[in-house]
Amino acid sequence: MYGKTMMDREEMMADTKDQINHPSHYQGKVECIDAIEAATEGLVGIEAVCTGNAIKYLFRWKKKGGKEDLEKARRYINRILGDW
Repeated sequence: MYGKTMMDREEMMADTKDQINHPSHYQGKVECIDAIEAATEGLVGIEAVCTGNAIKYLFRWKKKGGKEDLEKARRYINRILGDW
């Protein structure tokens, strides 16, 4: 951070905060966390965890992890299916 102006530091902090609260790979009409909350209502334990994680990876696959995120989503879905 040497040589950075105060404005540069403030912009960097704002960018970091935005990536924490509203990451670019989750942008859309619906916040991912809101979709997860709605989809997991009434679920408990590993069902809730796996459902939430599958949604997370499906939300972001195109803008972040590509095929790897789809494989991760499938892993969590398969875990749910295996528990039934």
